[in-house]
Amino acid sequence: MSVASTLDGPASGRHSRVVSAIRLPGFGLSMGIAMTALGLVVILPLTVLVFRAFSLDLGDLWGLLTAPRALAAFRLSLGTALAAALIDVILGFAVVWVLVRYPFPGRRLVDALVDLPFALPTSVAGITLTTLWSQNGAFGTWAHELGIEVAFTPLGITAALVFVGFPFAVRAVQPVLEALEREPEEAALCLGATRAQVFWRVVLPPLIPAVLTGFTLAFARAVGEYGSVVFIAGNMPGKTEIAPLLVVTRLEQYDYAGAAAIGAALVFLSLLLLIATNLLERWTRKKSGALS
Repeated sequence: MSVASTLDGPASGRHSRVVSAIRLPGFGLSMGIAMTALGLVVILPLTVLVFRAFSLDLGDLWGLLTAPRALAAFRLSLGTALAAALIDVILGFAVVWVLVRYPFPGRRLVDALVDLPFALPTSVAGITLTTLWSQNGAFGTWAHELGIEVAFTPLGITAALVFVGFPFAVRAVQPVLEALEREPEEAALCLGATRAQVFWRVVLPPLIPAVLTGFTLAFARAVGEYGSVVFIAGNMPGKTEIAPLLVVTRLEQYDYAGAAAIGAALVFLSLLLLIATNLLERWTRKKSGALS
């Protein structure tokens, strides 16, 4: 009797439950290694950071985080990171759509260029962007004639953050769009739907979780970015000073507890965003599953 024939009938359900209950060999060892690596690489450094921050008195800690200079740096970092992530999502989605849906000469080269911000050192990116967008730069001269100042302004910081976060927005959506079946789109077109209706009601809903993931990754990358921003920001306290630069300034003053406090605040804000985005992703997936 073949194995396939033994799975026919009522016994197949019991067999499936038995197979699902079997653990893979080495699961305990693999889980131990994974948790140890996670603890050493992620949890332990963050724990030390938080404990170092709380070495300050609560009054001193609150005063440090609510000082006008610190609040201005937090507002600038979070505001520019949010704007850059939104721009990355819009531009990244357009690039993904072209790469996946349209064959054209040089598509592999364009696809490879998307990952260039990953390979390029952030300091080199900052120097390049400052050179391009300064008043004497190739783009900055044109912008200055229009009355737009980019370098040494929040607009320049946003441009740098868009550059470093762009690959996250593309790579989060690209595999999902590639795996998306085309039959529902063709069926909707045959039933009389317009291309706009097909896009908004058939194509976009399954992509929303991936888009949110790309937004979250781009935002988290932008909040902690330093190398590509420090050159184009101008670093004027209260105006163009970002929170990571404030951390470096505290370190140069040997104020390690103050630097840890500002860093822990950035980690806490990023963690809140990650939790909120994950909850939103679960809600959208449940909603799309219920509609399907």
